[in-house]
Amino acid sequence: MDKVEKGALDLILHACRSSHPEEFGGILRADEGRITEVLILPGTFSSERSVLMKLNMLPISSNACGSVHSHTSGSLQPSRADLNLFNSFGEVHLIVTRPYNENSWKAFDSRGREIKMEVIETEPKERVSEEFSEDFKIQ
Repeated sequence: MDKVEKGALDLILHACRSSHPEEFGGILRADEGRITEVLILPGTFSSERSVLMKLNMLPISSNACGSVHSHTSGSLQPSRADLNLFNSFGEVHLIVTRPYNENSWKAFDSRGREIKMEVIETEPKERVSEEFSEDFKIQ
């Protein structure tokens, strides 16, 4: 997995800015080898120093591929706790820091090694055909 859709990255950056000074955390969702969405798990707790996600709250068919969280400290390096999470869950993990823009994030593999991610345009979602939607119009 080496691609992230721009729409998903924009959502991540916005959520990190909005959560500051507390950390933001979410689960990355993939489709066809690219990160497409972020799941916010119920019961997630965040503070200025950490974010705790309840992984048991993941939907069964979530297509989860890893995690994303912010570092309010300004560091883009994974902490020991980050490395433990990376090693136990998912294949790609993003860390974002101030100023929460296109240049203030890094991706890591499950062993904590930095990897390159290409930002790609968001694929349009399939539209429901007019014929199908006509069948369900409220009269």
